[in-house]
Amino acid sequence: MAKVAIIESKMSRTNWADRFDNAFEFERFALCSDSSKKKILKADVDIEINTADFDWIILVGSESLKYFTSINSITEYSGRCVEDKYLPVINPAMLSFKPEAKPLWDESKANITKFISGDLVVAKVTEDNAIGIDTKAEAMQFLEAALAHPNQFIGLDSETTGLYPRDGHMIGFSLSYEKDKGAYVLTDIIDEEVEQLMQKIFDTKQVVFHNAKFDLAFFEYHFGFKFPKFHDTMLLHYCLEEVPGTHGLKQLALKYTPYGDYEKPMHDWIANYKRQNRILKDDFQWDSIPFEVMKVYAAMDAVVTLLVFEKLYPAVKKNPKLWSVYENILIPGCRMLTDIQDNGVPFDKDRLAKGTVLMQEDIDSAVAELYEFDEVARFEQVKAKEFNPNSTVQLRELLFDFVGLKPTGKKTGTGAHSTDAEVLGQLAEEHAIPKHILDIRKKSKIKNTYLDKIYPQLDRDDRLRTGFNLHGTTSGRLSSSGKMNMQQIPRDNPIVKGCIKAKPGNKIVAMDLTTAEVYVAAVLADDKNLQKVFQDGGNFHSSIAKLVFGLPGDVEDITVNYSTERQAAKAVTFGIMYGAGANKISQQVTQDSGKHFSVNNAQEVIDDYFRQFFKLRAWIDKSSKFIRDNGFIYGATGRKRRLPNVNSDNRGIQSHEVRSGLNFLVQSVASDINLLGAIEMNDYIKSNNMKSKIFALVHDSILAEVPEGEIEAYSEKLQLFIQKDRGFSIPGSPVGCDFDIGDDYSFGKFEKMYDI
Repeated sequence: MAKVAIIESKMSRTNWADRFDNAFEFERFALCSDSSKKKILKADVDIEINTADFDWIILVGSESLKYFTSINSITEYSGRCVEDKYLPVINPAMLSFKPEAKPLWDESKANITKFISGDLVVAKVTEDNAIGIDTKAEAMQFLEAALAHPNQFIGLDSETTGLYPRDGHMIGFSLSYEKDKGAYVLTDIIDEEVEQLMQKIFDTKQVVFHNAKFDLAFFEYHFGFKFPKFHDTMLLHYCLEEVPGTHGLKQLALKYTPYGDYEKPMHDWIANYKRQNRILKDDFQWDSIPFEVMKVYAAMDAVVTLLVFEKLYPAVKKNPKLWSVYENILIPGCRMLTDIQDNGVPFDKDRLAKGTVLMQEDIDSAVAELYEFDEVARFEQVKAKEFNPNSTVQLRELLFDFVGLKPTGKKTGTGAHSTDAEVLGQLAEEHAIPKHILDIRKKSKIKNTYLDKIYPQLDRDDRLRTGFNLHGTTSGRLSSSGKMNMQQIPRDNPIVKGCIKAKPGNKIVAMDLTTAEVYVAAVLADDKNLQKVFQDGGNFHSSIAKLVFGLPGDVEDITVNYSTERQAAKAVTFGIMYGAGANKISQQVTQDSGKHFSVNNAQEVIDDYFRQFFKLRAWIDKSSKFIRDNGFIYGATGRKRRLPNVNSDNRGIQSHEVRSGLNFLVQSVASDINLLGAIEMNDYIKSNNMKSKIFALVHDSILAEVPEGEIEAYSEKLQLFIQKDRGFSIPGSPVGCDFDIGDDYSFGKFEKMYDI
């Protein structure tokens, strides 16, 4: 019988025998014998155990896992085998407040029981699984065998020296065409004959990547390969589990293959190499890894990709809705995003240089004004030192001791009063200093995060190539990452947008969807009254206000004559999709209008609103009930949103989960309208040899650099694709899209602000 130990961070009341259904006997230990400790530090560990005495050691929670293995992520490794004997598992105590973790606990418990009984083992990687090829003759033989093999799918992966094709080169590629076997091939041996054979394989087989957008970029940029049909295990997994951060190949290998953490030996080699050579993490180059070390890990990437594909592909394909999302949205979206990333965001170097100077001048001016406040002068006199606005300790003293503001109640992790952006925003309503600090912080962030970092990352053509992701949100909206997060470009300061500037003879063309989420809600709810507001045209929020409140006069006069009512209607229109109640509407209208708007008034507006749009109310109620009853819901385009926290004992968590589901229903469709329009426009540009370049999708916008001679054709076609009836359109009133055209993305605001 296997000898088993269970190690917790400190002794708990958990009945582990019951938790594991009395499947095995075990001894119980704790890292720290002092159960009163809230957090266990390394100095607190006093466990006495000889790990060699046990066949299996179950590590409960992240503290135990990190202490014995130096691994931090308990959720990633829960239920997996680490270093032949350690079995990490999440603490089941968390299920009471985090019910979405129950499937992970159930799977982990089952796996641990199977490991201990011998029914589950970690497969060892051998040279039968992974070979290295560094000669042309071997490569040709392997590739010919791949071409002749009956499997129509091949796993393909690349090893590179950079994250972007222009920043590095491909060291080698890995290919797997049969179960549990693959090879890593050095790119040094690729010549014209090898290229032709590789292209023949890509034309004949269906290529399976993990994170296809990355590998496509390198294979296409450096070799000019074409991939008529490809798949992506990352996007397949996203269809089945939309939570960000769960789609990595290592995570999927641990979950779906017997090879566990197969890459760990190589990462151990890298860590040792960096220590010995005193190399920082960001300075390490992958071409430093010897071929003999790299070949096994790299070959297994392709092997594992194919194994994961064999599990995920059938699961997605058997669900018509998910398959439609994968085949008609995600794969075409991946192809489109690969193109627009390669197009790059056009920047003006002179503008960037000027913008950096101008922003620093703004910061210096704001800091100088800060020192003119009497309270700051008194602080410096009492403390006998200059006030440092970047010091949270000094800022806390200034605001609460010298200015006399009352803390909001929000605390930091150490228990001190917080001075974060949310707190400063609240305090700014009471005094000018926190508002001034906020302004300095915002301007400093713009300079440090954008202006200072963009310039050195520009490619030779003055374009910045950054990333756009299909799998980064639960709602289906795109996310952005890499050299610059395009989704977080400052909106209230035009300096960064002003540096995104078209080349001579071109213009920046931005298409924005207008009130898209409300439009989608009107369609999904089949609310004819709300749809009629769109059909009648005119100012949307003024029309809503006139209808809800029965206001006299023309719609055009509402903004001037009934501004508070218009603000109230606008707040409810946007708030209902996020579950806003009377308290939230009251606060929002008071803030927007500058006049007190009571909770009772807000409730009356909500009631009047839903009397007018009663089918919208019915749709919200019906969708909310479905979410509560089922813990998931499908969107109109086929996306699935899993919402397990509706089973939480906490009503606040339940309500938040329902609101997330309602938000998903409208946001996913609005996002897909934009995404599908961009896909079709990008295809049209390529098939018609246009020179227009879509370079970003930001929220509900599509941005492009367009030659002046193509602006009319580009705009007409894009509007046609965006307004195409895909099954969720209002008859006679397609979704609204506005176009802005200018020399830069600020559309003149940069020049107006800085008078240059």
